[in-house]
Amino acid sequence: MLITLLFVALLAFYVAWNLGANDVANAMGTSVGSKAVTLKQALIIAGVLEFTGAVLFGHEVTETLATKIANPALFAATPQIFVVGMVTVLISCGVWLQIATSRGLPVSSSHAVVGAIAGFSWVALGVNAIDWSSIGSITIGWILTPLISGAIAALLYSQIKHWILDQPNQVVQLQEWIPWLSTALLGVFGVIVLPSLTEPLSNFVIEQVGFTIPSHDIPLLTGAIAAVGLTIISWRQLEERGDKGDKEELLTNPVERLFARFQLLSASFVAFAHGSNDVGNAIAPLAVIVYINRTGNVPTDGITIPLWILILGGVGIVGGLAVWGKKVIATIGENIIALQPSSGFCAELATATTILIASRLGLPVSTSHALVGGVVGIGLVQNLNSIKFQTLKGIAAAWLITIPVSAALSAAIFSIARILFF
Repeated sequence: MLITLLFVALLAFYVAWNLGANDVANAMGTSVGSKAVTLKQALIIAGVLEFTGAVLFGHEVTETLATKIANPALFAATPQIFVVGMVTVLISCGVWLQIATSRGLPVSSSHAVVGAIAGFSWVALGVNAIDWSSIGSITIGWILTPLISGAIAALLYSQIKHWILDQPNQVVQLQEWIPWLSTALLGVFGVIVLPSLTEPLSNFVIEQVGFTIPSHDIPLLTGAIAAVGLTIISWRQLEERGDKGDKEELLTNPVERLFARFQLLSASFVAFAHGSNDVGNAIAPLAVIVYINRTGNVPTDGITIPLWILILGGVGIVGGLAVWGKKVIATIGENIIALQPSSGFCAELATATTILIASRLGLPVSTSHALVGGVVGIGLVQNLNSIKFQTLKGIAAAWLITIPVSAALSAAIFSIARILFF
């Protein structure tokens, strides 16, 4: 059984690797495209934050995928069938993600996993084995994700464009806006992430010191200090308006140069958000198999994700990004619209907001949907003709076929496995 678990762990690592090569590129694609960071810097930043997000927040979405797509109660009498099904999910998802990445297509790993689980469940026990209510909720999330992200990005960029970029004295206008931009940027992270990170600290203080700290005080205080600090630093950087030898003509503009620094932070939040949401796509089947191996039962209500599984997923994601992530980064960052740091910042902040909220709700939404929606929202504000619709057609086609392709692959592999082993 140990050899079997090792094999399954390697398959999960393979899926995480391909997920990193495809989906993680979404996190840094706009930053590389706008020249806010180099490709090497993007790989390092995304690697660290993807891993952190996966380990700290990856359990919610993993639990959803593990227990709420197939109807696990129907597999209670045949847990080994469920194990074989989850192995086929890993194989089919890994293969499809690798094919898409080789073509530079930012497909949704969430689509691939949900489709694969539905595919083997249908073959194993019929259409009733699929939890259609959960499928419906997730599908609605997929549809709303690009719309919400695009609306947030368009609204934010239209305000920045009107009050800063279209003004005769951009620097003065930006100085007035820096506190609000700092608050918006750090607020997204603080409101959604910090409460979960600081709650253990609050409980520790209560136990050791003996008095109560309201659970919202630490994140509010931390966010306020960070926003003030970012504002002061940004003001100082904006005053240093010399060229300082920037090689890229775009970043000789002091306004865009400062936005590049803001975009670096927003890209970091997207990377963290992506790690928290999409790591579940790679490790949920492994978590189910480990649970069945330990207990002999199919998880029907909830499941505890061992830390080593989250770490395995995080390491796989980072490795795939570093080795194979370049093609999808080029598609997102350069082949939809031409991006500047100011527009890239808005797209990434919108994406991070959308994905982090979904992670807290346990919904496996698509990061690629969110970021493409954000980039298109920027394009609609800039100029409809600036959008490269040919690229969007290819991305949309890949999105649409991901579910049926992964479902068909999973169903075929499961059918073969059932003939061979049962």
